[in-house]
Amino acid sequence: MSGTFDPALPPPKCIVVAGPTATGKTAFAVELARRLSGEIVNADSMQVYRGMDVGTAKPDHAERKGIPHHLLDVAAPDEPFNAAVYRRLAMPVIMDICSRGKACFVVGGTGLYIRALLGGLMTAPPSDAGLRARLRAQCDALGTSRLHHRLVRLDPAYAQKVHPNDRVRIIRGLEIIQLTGQVPSQLMEDHGFTDQTVKCLKICLHVDRNRLYDRINARTETMVEKGLIRETEALLKEGYSPDLKPMKAIGYRHMIRYLNGTWTLEQATERLKRDTRRYAKRQLTWFRAEPDMIWLTPDAMGAALTRITSFLVETA
Repeated sequence: MSGTFDPALPPPKCIVVAGPTATGKTAFAVELARRLSGEIVNADSMQVYRGMDVGTAKPDHAERKGIPHHLLDVAAPDEPFNAAVYRRLAMPVIMDICSRGKACFVVGGTGLYIRALLGGLMTAPPSDAGLRARLRAQCDALGTSRLHHRLVRLDPAYAQKVHPNDRVRIIRGLEIIQLTGQVPSQLMEDHGFTDQTVKCLKICLHVDRNRLYDRINARTETMVEKGLIRETEALLKEGYSPDLKPMKAIGYRHMIRYLNGTWTLEQATERLKRDTRRYAKRQLTWFRAEPDMIWLTPDAMGAALTRITSFLVETA
């Protein structure tokens, strides 16, 4: 499989199917891929991890309906994984799919991964071990929210996109400011994410808010019934620390607090529903800021097929 793109040839094309959690992206994309002889490249930052299936709503073999899925289960929970790693892995996969004459669907709700894939990565300084250790110590002593307040004062535009409990991104933002004297939001604006190696059509699924919240609540109940507790317990028994980034993700951090006796199962489940609803709201805010997004409901299969077919056959 070649990971190089020939500038003399037209850029490969891909179709993005994005949207907030629980909007039905997987089923929608699988049906599109089935009808258009396509393959799917995962763009969910949690579904890349092995052993994290129930809590990430990773599609099982039945849900995939024979459609090849790529970039699922490519990392252990304790392996470093970020947008740069994702882009490095995804590019040769996209090239391979397109070279075989297949339609390529990039599917997921991690807006940063999709943006990095389609527009490149901004230049930022490498992490500084000493500075990061000091920031982590401050986070432990003062709490994540205090550092988030600091980020709000220094870079309100960036802080608005970072959840007050997102320790990793808060520390990285403060680290960039201290190392460069520049704020992350300005670096992002200067970069512009315009390094477009592939040509894409971007579709975002959306549903009515009340319906979306109902779907989130129902899916949370299903995850618990399907074994989210057992899955979390198994990861802990394998030696994966609760402090790892994926173990702090929605679902797993909630079940950890149930398992260690901090919350009852009812409390963990209700807070998981609440935090997932909040996450969906942040995803929606992100995708609304993305240019050239086509907004469709999950039942608009005909409209999607029309737009995608035109996109795939156009030569310009």
